[in-house]
Amino acid sequence: MSARAGQPGRTPRPGQTRTAQARQARAGQAARARPGAAAALAAGAAACAARAAYAALTRRPPGGAGTWTRTNHRGEQLTLLEGPALAVASIAVPALGPGLPARARAALAAAGAGAAAFGGYDDLAGSGSRRGFRGHLGALARGEVTTGAVKLGGIGATGLVSATLLGGAPADVAINAGLIAGGANLLNLFDLRPGRALKVALASGTLLAARPGARLPAAAPLGAAAALLPEDLGERAMLGDAGANALGALLGVAAGAGLSRPARLALLAAITGLTAASEVVSFTAVIERTPALRWLDMLGRRPVPAAPVPGRDDPPVETREPGTTAAAAP
Repeated sequence: MSARAGQPGRTPRPGQTRTAQARQARAGQAARARPGAAAALAAGAAACAARAAYAALTRRPPGGAGTWTRTNHRGEQLTLLEGPALAVASIAVPALGPGLPARARAALAAAGAGAAAFGGYDDLAGSGSRRGFRGHLGALARGEVTTGAVKLGGIGATGLVSATLLGGAPADVAINAGLIAGGANLLNLFDLRPGRALKVALASGTLLAARPGARLPAAAPLGAAAALLPEDLGERAMLGDAGANALGALLGVAAGAGLSRPARLALLAAITGLTAASEVVSFTAVIERTPALRWLDMLGRRPVPAAPVPGRDDPPVETREPGTTAAAAP
C-alpha cells in the first residue's frame, strides 16, 4: 500500500510542494499582520478609554475637585486627574482585550495598578519637601518616613510582583523587576514641564514597539498617552506621580515581555545611569542648553512667559500731588 501524500514514504509532487509553500507563506504573513492589527486596535481602544475616563473623572472628581487641583508656574489651576485616567485606560484595555497571554495581562495589571496607587498616594499626601533617592533615603536615615520613601518601596515591591507574574528564570525576574520599578521612577523625573514625560514615553515606547513581542503590551499605554497629550500640553492637566509612575512601569513590563536578555540589561543600565545622573544634573538645564532637545521640549507647548528685565519691564511710577491717595489718583 502506498503511503498517503504528505506522510513518510511518498515524496510530494512539485506542484503540491509549491502550493504548500504558498500556504505557509500566507499563514506567516497573516500571523505577522495580526499582532500589528491587534496592537493598533488596543491603542485606539485605550485612547478612547482614556478620554472617557478623563471626562468622567473631571465631571465628578473623587473627593472633590480641590483634592486634585494644583497651581502651575503661571499661577493657573490644573488637575491631576489626567494620571488616574491614563492608568485606568492603560490597565483595563490589556486586561479585557484579546491577544495577550494571561501572564502578561497579570503583570501589566500589577505594575500599572501598584505604580498608580503609590504614585497617587504621594500626589495627594506628599509635601514635596524631599526629592530624589538622596532626599528620601536621607530623610529615612534620620528616622523620617516620607511619602516618597513609601512610594519608592511600594513601587519596588509591585515591580517584583509584576516581574514574577511575567515569569522566566530568576535572572530574568530580577532584570524585569528593575526595568519596571526603574522605568516608573525615571519617567516621573521627566514630569517637570508640560508634555515632557508623555513625549519621552511616546518616543521610547514607539522604539520599544518595533519589537514584535513588545508591540501589544506597549500599545495601550501609548494610545492613552497620545490621547491625553493635548491636555498636558495645554496646561489643563498634568500626569502627576500616579500617571508618570504607572506609564513608566507599564512600558517596563513591555520591555520585559519583548526584549532579549542582552537588550534588557542594556536598557536597565541606561535607566540606572540616568537615574543616578538626575541626582547631580538637572535634566531641564541639559534640555535648555541643547537646541534640538529644547525644540522638541517646546513642541506643542504654550509659549513660556518672558522673564521681566530690570529697568525695562518695571511698572511706571505714578506722579501724584502731595496727599493724593492711590484710590483717588486718576
